[in-house]
Amino acid sequence: MVDEKIEEAKAALRLDAHLRRAALAANWRADAARAVSDHFFDGIALHPGDIVAGYWRIRDELDCQPILVRLMDSLQPVVLPVVMGPNEPLELRVWEQGAALYPAGFGTLAPADLAPRAEPDIVLMPLLGFDAKGTRLGYGGGYYDRTLAHFKKRPRLVGLAFCAQELDDIPREDHDMPLDAVVTEDGVRQFGDAA
Repeated sequence: MVDEKIEEAKAALRLDAHLRRAALAANWRADAARAVSDHFFDGIALHPGDIVAGYWRIRDELDCQPILVRLMDSLQPVVLPVVMGPNEPLELRVWEQGAALYPAGFGTLAPADLAPRAEPDIVLMPLLGFDAKGTRLGYGGGYYDRTLAHFKKRPRLVGLAFCAQELDDIPREDHDMPLDAVVTEDGVRQFGDAA
């Protein structure tokens, strides 16, 4: 059951978060994405063979392409999400070295239909906002919530964001899985058991 007060609060936070993120200069964003990549590899433990779910940036999201390139160069398995329908979980397809990417909904790119599917060990999560408790503010479509609920095991959830996206407090509902960490241009912050 949806709590209308929480949904209204989240809607207001989304407007604020969109404005904060949109105000960041484009050239600064590219520098921040490189810094986030460095912090990710310095501060997030990766084991050989860990499957990492990334994303293809839309609009003014933090670009995780520098992370994806380094993962691919080191032969770490990478999957990218594909939107299958408005009420469906995301499909995570393996992106193999040298494979082309194709439009996958909402302006994103992903591997072809015939690419293998895989469940990730780590999910790099785009977001509009995050708070000091590791609560993630998404876009409100529920794609990641539905996807995470279908996994056999819970992956580590790593938010990628600009520092400007930190909010004072985001209401958390029962279905909202907290982040294990967030990586910004200033470094890595661990939450919960990982802290």
